[in-house]
Amino acid sequence: MTLHADTARLDPATLRHLTQSGHGPRLLDVRTPGEFHTAHIPGSYNVPLDTLREHRAELLHHLDEDVVLICRSGARAAQAEQALAEAGLPNLRVLDGGVMAWESAGGALTRGPERWDLERQVRLVAGSLVLVTGVAGLFVPGLHLIGTAVGAGLAVAALTNTCAMGMLLSKLPYNRGPRTDLDTVVGALRGAS
Repeated sequence: MTLHADTARLDPATLRHLTQSGHGPRLLDVRTPGEFHTAHIPGSYNVPLDTLREHRAELLHHLDEDVVLICRSGARAAQAEQALAEAGLPNLRVLDGGVMAWESAGGALTRGPERWDLERQVRLVAGSLVLVTGVAGLFVPGLHLIGTAVGAGLAVAALTNTCAMGMLLSKLPYNRGPRTDLDTVVGALRGAS
């Protein structure tokens, strides 16, 4: 996954200035509902990346050209930018560094129950698989190759800026949080118009 050369990046200080002006852009947070409810930028709307991709044509009717896409670090927001741009929404911007950069820059967050973010979950699962299969491989020949496959998957994830394990983990009930479907998203966007 590579960023479009024309992807506009917005730094946290500029976004804070825009939101404080009272006429700020629409903020779409494309993380999972679980991540969103743990911490999000006040005034942002949760439109999970999978929902956005699947219903981008319907969402276009409820978005104007002043949209900033947000995720944890910027990678999923860039994927959302690509999906919306392909559907015909121009002038999209991505919060550079995502919620992590926003918080580091002193931006306010609305907080809910604490959950592990997907990256931390991927590290736990991948590390556990490598450790267990590495140790078990001492007793069962060839079992260590599972750890090798996990390592290869992590390398591909880094090179493509996507993560199959993260996508699978995002489907777990723990990460879903309250349901965010198209009707919920559209209702929230209509209420803000």
